[in-house]
Amino acid sequence: MAEITITAADGGQFSAYLAVPKSGKGPGVVVIQEIFGVNQVMREITDSLAAQGYTAICPDLFWRQKPGIQITDKTKAEWDQAMALMQGMDQDKAVEDLKSTLAALRKHPACSGRAGAVGYCLGGRLAFMMATRSDADATVSYYGVMLDGLLGESRNIKHPLLMHIAEKDQFVPPEVQTKIKEGLRTNSKVTMYTYKGADHAFARIGGGHYDKDSADMANARTAEFFKRNLAH
Repeated sequence: MAEITITAADGGQFSAYLAVPKSGKGPGVVVIQEIFGVNQVMREITDSLAAQGYTAICPDLFWRQKPGIQITDKTKAEWDQAMALMQGMDQDKAVEDLKSTLAALRKHPACSGRAGAVGYCLGGRLAFMMATRSDADATVSYYGVMLDGLLGESRNIKHPLLMHIAEKDQFVPPEVQTKIKEGLRTNSKVTMYTYKGADHAFARIGGGHYDKDSADMANARTAEFFKRNLAH
């Protein structure tokens, strides 16, 4: 586990947390942060993917505003800071930074070649954008937000996309979920699962809405999805 530096398409540089499997090499996964930065939760997810045999990397997507953000979901002050950072993010540039991270990961000696991405919350939205705008071999979106406004890009999805949807997501009301499902229903590259009774961030261990049963089910599906699409 180490910090590495990625060069952005426009010449800037940003840090990323890298975790390598015990074997020393594996397929790649870009881990896309929530609104709290590359914090302990994101690092643990990255480490868990490495334990499954992947070379995983979590880039700092707030670097254009303030590098090194590592906050939690425990206080109102942190929530306020996180929401301000999300609102201040240029998401198009964030996707370009993710594409730079994906390219750097593929070239890393610990990556065997194929590489995908997984994102949570804001990262779930950015994961969807990676599925429509990048050549990631497989992508997973956990409870992505504001996806209904991106449905026009769905025709560009060329590689498998797995989506985990929280039935009671406070940020994605039922009518929006219906619009998303209807908009993607005929796309053979997209697989969607809805988790009954689960709220936003149900897979964030230690979070207020953590739902172990739903998280375990979603994580098992993610593991099988990556194994099928990356580990061959």
